[in-house]
Amino acid sequence: MIKVENIEKHFEDHQALRQVTLSIQKGSIYGLLGSNGAGKTTLLKIIMGIYRQDKGRILIHEEEPFEHVALKQKMIFIPDQPYFFSHYTVKQMAGYYQSLYPNWSEERFEKLGKVFNISPNKKIQRLSKGMQRQVAFWLSLSAKPDYLLLDEPIDGLDAVMRQKVKNLLIQDVADREMTVVISSHNLREIEDICDHVGIIHQGALMLEKDLDDLKSDVHKIQIAFKQETPPDFLSGLDTLFVEERGSVLLCIVRGKEEEVTAFAKQFQPVIFDLLPLTLEEIFIYELGGTGYVVESIMDK
Repeated sequence: MIKVENIEKHFEDHQALRQVTLSIQKGSIYGLLGSNGAGKTTLLKIIMGIYRQDKGRILIHEEEPFEHVALKQKMIFIPDQPYFFSHYTVKQMAGYYQSLYPNWSEERFEKLGKVFNISPNKKIQRLSKGMQRQVAFWLSLSAKPDYLLLDEPIDGLDAVMRQKVKNLLIQDVADREMTVVISSHNLREIEDICDHVGIIHQGALMLEKDLDDLKSDVHKIQIAFKQETPPDFLSGLDTLFVEERGSVLLCIVRGKEEEVTAFAKQFQPVIFDLLPLTLEEIFIYELGGTGYVVESIMDK
């Protein structure tokens, strides 16, 4: 488990993180969302032990990662722009990874070579940005880390390769209980693989939710009555949004589906529909007046 407790980080006069607290369960995929400059990369580097926080503490298996070599041998960070030694081939870089990570699997390296279909004798610096990112995943997954931290990992990959990489991540989470933290400025890129999502804005964590709980607790209902809306109807619901469309009310409400349905039907509506909500709609209504933060992490 990763525990982040009241983390703060300053760079000269800029406060990059403000009392960030979150926990990431072992064997889960956690999506860290926010616009560019929100503090996502700084938080990942603190979790990885590259930066040391100014306040608060970070614990991985109850140990601080900063300058903890044995712990870092179980962790890999793929930055927004992966770094490789100049003039190294994929195979030479694989040898370097093997010297760093005790869990390195040559068998996995050979097997994944067929997935990525890149010659191990190619010099990495001569590959395209997208292919270099594929090499980063190839090497990292061959090292079989317990923790994989990814900063904007999908950029530069085509649609087919994105799905292949997602499938590989899900496979390792299922087979080895690998823990994955994915930073992204685009909700739609990662919502299909995350168990848990946190939204960070201007260095502060604004919302943190389990996706299954989130989807089961917020609903869109369309309802109409024979006469005017009963006065007790809206007051009895935990409403996040209400809009009148002629005689029909469109409501976004928080609560369990069966409870919302039972409550609404006791007023004997002539129309009652429970409509699906997109994940982005849920976030926007949950954040209320700060919904613009969510709009910045949507792919227009």
